[in-house]
Amino acid sequence: MSQGRDPSAGREIIFEFQTVGEIVRVAAIDVDTGEEVVIQGPGSTPKAELKRIASRKLARRLERLSGSSGDETKTPRRGGRGVIV
Repeated sequence: MSQGRDPSAGREIIFEFQTVGEIVRVAAIDVDTGEEVVIQGPGSTPKAELKRIASRKLARRLERLSGSSGDETKTPRRGGRGVIV
């Protein structure tokens, strides 16, 4: 379910996978900035999908820190809270 744009293109990202029971915790760290984001998902989820989600979350965090709005890529959630990445 790729959106056609790779948010990690041109960036070096370190991924750390930790399995806790039936859950996988994935940390994505941008090498240049040291910025880190964490996601969790079912252990049955393919690693490629977890990496995609974590890299999108990291790209979104880096956009916010750099001041870029990125409004065109937002998908609002019901209830008005949060954004689907």
